[in-house]
Amino acid sequence: MNITTSEWVWVNDHDECSASQLIAASGLTKEEIDELVATGVIVPVDHSAESYSFQIRFINTAKKARRLRDDFELDLHGIALAMTLMQRIDALVTQLDALNAQLGSVITEQAD
Repeated sequence: MNITTSEWVWVNDHDECSASQLIAASGLTKEEIDELVATGVIVPVDHSAESYSFQIRFINTAKKARRLRDDFELDLHGIALAMTLMQRIDALVTQLDALNAQLGSVITEQAD
């Protein structure tokens, strides 16, 4: 009998987690989290605070970074580069979807 466990995180922009919670949830080290903060992949709520807190959605980002580290044996710079490129791709896909939606409404209006 195999028992499969999964972990769910309710992602939103309102709740926050501490750096230690992010480390525990993601499996990354403090140094890896610090590098992702330095490269802008993970953004603390307040850069000037003595101890960082993060929007809860960055748990998913940190977990992706850990999977990249483990699956592809990337170093910190490789993780940061891959994460930056994936975020850029996500932004471009969102922008493309919005443009396609606008284009679809223009075509529909012209057909009427």
